[in-house]
Amino acid sequence: MTALLEAVAAAGERLVAASGGRIAFDPRRALSRHDDLTLAAPGEWSPNRHCRMVGCREGWMAVSLAREEDRALVPAWTGATLDDEPWQAILGAAATRPTDEMVTEAAELHMPVASVGEAEPLADPELAAYAACDGIVVDLSALWAGPYCGALLAEAGHAVVKVESDGRPDPTRLHTPKLDARLNGNKRRVLADIDGAELFAMIGEARVLITSARPHALARLGLDEERLFQINPDLLWIAITAHGWRGDAAMRVGFGDDCAAAGGLVRWDEDRPQFIGDSLADPLTGLTAATLALEALAGQRGGVIDISLARTAATFAKAMA
Repeated sequence: MTALLEAVAAAGERLVAASGGRIAFDPRRALSRHDDLTLAAPGEWSPNRHCRMVGCREGWMAVSLAREEDRALVPAWTGATLDDEPWQAILGAAATRPTDEMVTEAAELHMPVASVGEAEPLADPELAAYAACDGIVVDLSALWAGPYCGALLAEAGHAVVKVESDGRPDPTRLHTPKLDARLNGNKRRVLADIDGAELFAMIGEARVLITSARPHALARLGLDEERLFQINPDLLWIAITAHGWRGDAAMRVGFGDDCAAAGGLVRWDEDRPQFIGDSLADPLTGLTAATLALEALAGQRGGVIDISLARTAATFAKAMA
């Protein structure tokens, strides 16, 4: 954990510099959900006990079963019966099948499963020059990574608007209210239809847009690149996903623990991978996304910053090596 804290502290120094020194950064606090939850120690299981390391016939994978819909898909993935206990079904299937096969089939079912160490570090974003302008930050993201990015931009002095709808609320407010206060307390909160005229008007006036959904889900709401850059050619879009914004990776589902494992952000106990923290890919991605956004704003750049949880975890794992 010491090596990780050192890597986070170094990333924090870059963030503070990008903010003009306005952000007060604490590496330990950055990685903490606060005291909303009582969590177990990391190991074979993630601290929230939703994600588990699973050994396959060849290699290891991290499997998250935080959602009931994922538990319901276990029989289709493993060939087990509906009455079989999900984790026992997964362990039984994995013992006879290679990791790549298990992960590929899970991805086809849109389950949050990843091979340990599969992801590459982040590449530098390719952005275009824009005409200097001011504008709000529209935060459409939920949970931890995207809202943390928005919180850091707010701390740096930007006006951040947290947009939710009655049908798509951010569950953080309900489940972890202290974390919600930390992530969203300095933002103006607005209820608006995600596919409505009010939101598109805000995006038209925005300098930055933060999202944390897969591109096809956003496109169904009319939030695709072609339309939004027609509305606002100078937009800086922080596109946070599990595994990537483009190609096959854009269809994959993932959360902070399985994506941390995908990036190789684990410790090894002999030949067994172990978690080293709580949903680490989330805060690390929020930190990195905010830094890249501030640097792009300072350099008068716009476009899409494709930042995935898995590749961010790989970036920090490389920094710790």
